Amino acid sequence: MSGRWLLKTEPSTYSWDDLVKAKKAVWDGVTNAVALKNIRAMEKGDAILVYHTGGEKAVVGTARVASAPYPDPKAGDPKLAVVDLTADRPLSRPVTLAEMRTIPALAGFDLLRLPRLSVVPVSEVHWNAILDAAAQKPRS
Repeated sequence: MSGRWLLKTEPSTYSWDDLVKAKKAVWDGVTNAVALKNIRAMEKGDAILVYHTGGEKAVVGTARVASAPYPDPKAGDPKLAVVDLTADRPLSRPVTLAEMRTIPALAGFDLLRLPRLSVVPVSEVHWNAILDAAAQKPRS
């Protein structure tokens, strides 16, 4: 079974649409030790939820890990790891952080527990809850 992850990005720096246009991109810029540990645990083929930070605060699309983790070639620090990503598909609609907080199935989700972490694992239950929410009208 492939792993599942959520990756955060500031859309004014690098957005879901940028990944779609590029088709494949190096996911870099992660320096937090726990987030780097999560990147190092990724495998080619793992599923990704792309989350926009900033003013949006929402999961907007899915992607795939297209490479095994490797040292960031731009960083000059072997501790900094990156992976290649390919865009998969946009969600039917964005699922906001505020909405996720109201979904009982997302209780305990690392995105809600550790909001500053930029790379978090996603359980099958949490993955399905987010995709199900995207397929429905927003909760009010």
